[in-house]
This record gives sequence, structure tokens and C-alpha cells, in this order.
Amino acid sequence: METKTATPWLTPEQQRVWRSFLGGTTVLMDRLDRDLRATHGLSVPEYEILVRLSEAPGRSIRMAELAAAVAHSRSRVTHTIARLERENIVVRGQCSEDGRGVSAVLTDHGFSVLEAAAHTHVQGVHDYLIENADAADFVAMGRVMQNVVEALHGKNF
Repeated sequence: METKTATPWLTPEQQRVWRSFLGGTTVLMDRLDRDLRATHGLSVPEYEILVRLSEAPGRSIRMAELAAAVAHSRSRVTHTIARLERENIVVRGQCSEDGRGVSAVLTDHGFSVLEAAAHTHVQGVHDYLIENADAADFVAMGRVMQNVVEALHGKNF
């Protein structure tokens, strides 16, 4: 038989911090997304995929691994890669290791798109987040969010 425990209701301070977190992450991600879309025609999820591909050996990652790396469903990544493929930003091909899987590969054109978009994205992160946190708070935020990632998604995320 299942044992129910009491709900750990948030204290007023915890509730205030939680709502600040929700509001802050929502407006931050919306603004970063708006900046990338307006200047480069990319969404934040598309940008993150390009970053992951640029950091991979041969700028290539298996589609399933890419989906896990960006914490999106395989179908969402497939849809996103199809859009990027139409723009010649990525191509899909057979995996070089075994030939059975499909990999996404960042094209040279895609890399140049990423290079341009990176300036916009990093400037936004700096202006909207880093400038609004002192160094100790920024380090603490990183530590807390890494703990959340490891607890919910595993250490290899």
C-alpha cells in the first residue's frame, strides 16, 4: 500500500524565489529567442542544436544522441533538423561508425550562421543575465541548476 507524505508546501520566501525564477527564466528565454529570430532567423532550440553539432567531432552527432543532449523528443529534433536542412544549415547522413543510424552534420554554411548568431546570443546572455547577477550569485545559480540537471536527467547531460 502506498504511503502518502505531507506535501512540503513552500514558505513565503521559497514561493517568492520560485516565482522570480519562473518569471526570470521565461522573460530571459523569450528575449534571447526574439533576438536570435530577428537577427538570424534561428530559435534558441535551433541555436542550441547548432552549438552541439559544432562541438562534436566532425560536426556530426547521431540524431538520437542529439535529442538526448538537448533534452528534446526525437520527433521534435527530427522536425527541427528538417527545417535546418532546408536552409542548408545541416545535412543528414548515415552514421560513419556503423552505417545504421542517421547523423545530423553541421554544414560550412551552418557553421558560418552559428558564428554570426553566437555574437547575438552571447551578448544577450551577458546583458540580460550576467549583468544582473553578482559573481557569487551567478556561481550559486550554476551550482543549483547543475544539481537539478543531475537529479532529474543524470550526470551525463
